[in-house]
Amino acid sequence: MKKGIVIVFSVLTTIAVFGQNFEGKIVYTNSYKSKKPEMSDQKWAALLGSTQEYFIKGGDYKSVTNGTLVQWQLYNNKENRLYVKMANSEAAFWNDASVQGDAILKVEVNKNATEVLGYKCDEVILTCESGLQKYYFNSKLAVDAKLFVNHKFGNWYGFLSESHALPLKSIIEIAVFTVESVATEVKPMKLDANTFELPEGIKTEKSPF
Repeated sequence: MKKGIVIVFSVLTTIAVFGQNFEGKIVYTNSYKSKKPEMSDQKWAALLGSTQEYFIKGGDYKSVTNGTLVQWQLYNNKENRLYVKMANSEAAFWNDASVQGDAILKVEVNKNATEVLGYKCDEVILTCESGLQKYYFNSKLAVDAKLFVNHKFGNWYGFLSESHALPLKSIIEIAVFTVESVATEVKPMKLDANTFELPEGIKTEKSPF
């Protein structure tokens, strides 16, 4: 199940406009549709989080959720490692982000697919071995995709190479559930580099998944 969790969440200042890279915070609400009879939509939301705060600066990002199982996720661009902190572990588990682990079978791009927070969004659809991934984005939340060229894990570069922007909405369908994330706040802001550092003294272990 943890592998699916990581895929989902690898699964979002004034320089955010006019083609420059976005730096700041995006807040998302997450809703789930369970495909497992023993797991309700509400149980998934409680475990994985119904809200997510996503911070990005250059090639580093961090997301924090209100889930009782998944607490936060941190990507260190220099190491090309994706760390995930689970509530049931003292250590943060890391994955080598160069390992994709989920092949993209088909890519589709559709213009003017929807609108989120007043942003008109294009759509990228990735048909993957794990399921279907749909992302909705606007170029004002620009990202330099080259910074993430080695971030294959979770198909993150696969998406960014098409969008060159962060998602304002996503719908991720895997075997156990479908999760829809929708931005409720976009806040451009300058972030300190230490926002993207691991907590002092925390143990780290290679993820078994």
